Amino acid sequence: MALLIGVLASFYILGIRRGWSREHLITVAESALKPVGMILLVVGAGGVFGSILVASGVGRVLSSSLTSTGLPLIVLAFVIALALRIAQGSATVAIVATSGIIAGLVAQAHLSGPQLALICIAMGAGATATSHVNDAGYWLVSRYFGISEKDTLKSWTVLETIRAAPPSASPPCSAWWSDPHP
Repeated sequence: MALLIGVLASFYILGIRRGWSREHLITVAESALKPVGMILLVVGAGGVFGSILVASGVGRVLSSSLTSTGLPLIVLAFVIALALRIAQGSATVAIVATSGIIAGLVAQAHLSGPQLALICIAMGAGATATSHVNDAGYWLVSRYFGISEKDTLKSWTVLETIRAAPPSASPPCSAWWSDPHP
């Protein structure tokens, strides 16, 4: 609703008050909103996918199967967020779904504030480590800068992965200090 109000207000303030004709306003709106449609579809689909993972119980199964690997909770948070990001594209959905998946394990571990912060960093790093064709950010960069899909993969995806490397390394390196095993 807020987006609709913003669009209508911009039509009035930036269009009608400046004397634009209805046809010119429609042309500008169509050219501006066309690339946004694909982005909204990708984000919406990612949100639905994340909700299904949590509501269907797949998250609990995934959590219990990964717990049997013996990995520290901090590494599990990173791996689950990374897998969800790659599977459905949205970093936000990956973080929210990962939070739901590992919430029980985190509660059982009785972690300190700094340990919880490290788990949040690990989830954030995993959720932002890649960006490809099922990510709204990928399409935003591709469409607004006029870059082909191939070149966006070669530039944006690599950049996002490199950008996520330092926070990806921080929590596992700090795991010796916190040792949050599930």
